[in-house]
Amino acid sequence: MIPTESALPQEILVDARDLEPPEPFERAMAAVELLRPGQRVRLLLHREPFPLYNLLDSMGMRHETSFTVADGYFTILIDRDR
Repeated sequence: MIPTESALPQEILVDARDLEPPEPFERAMAAVELLRPGQRVRLLLHREPFPLYNLLDSMGMRHETSFTVADGYFTILIDRDR
């Protein structure tokens, strides 16, 4: 059965906090390729992914970054520019 857009999860979670480069980048890009309208990627990392930002910008993707001090990791929300 193929899920309809309304049945798709709103978010694709990529928890890359324990992965070594380049695997976080590769997993993030794989998730971005799966995005459908109304979805976003939530990427969790222990370092800020500056190279990823440049590529997302060139693809017309939006990204928003926040840092959780208590846990020491970055959360990057990625979606298609509307």
